[in-house]
Amino acid sequence: GIHDGDLLVVDRSIEADVGMVVVAVVDGEFTVKRLAVAGEGMVLAAEHPGYEPIPIGPDTEVRIWGVVAAVIHRP
Repeated sequence: GIHDGDLLVVDRSIEADVGMVVVAVVDGEFTVKRLAVAGEGMVLAAEHPGYEPIPIGPDTEVRIWGVVAAVIHRP
């Protein structure tokens, strides 16, 4: 669980794979999501049920910036 105010340790040398939490740049905006498979394509899936997955397709500019390696919870 990543909570508001937590610090993320992001490793840019790890190659992202399905199931990993990644920092991605989507249409110029940073986001933290889980890389997942949906149907025949890939999506950036939110852990929060109130957010829809972001499909990774030809119409979306997506760059995986790094993989979340650790989470530091603030008190």
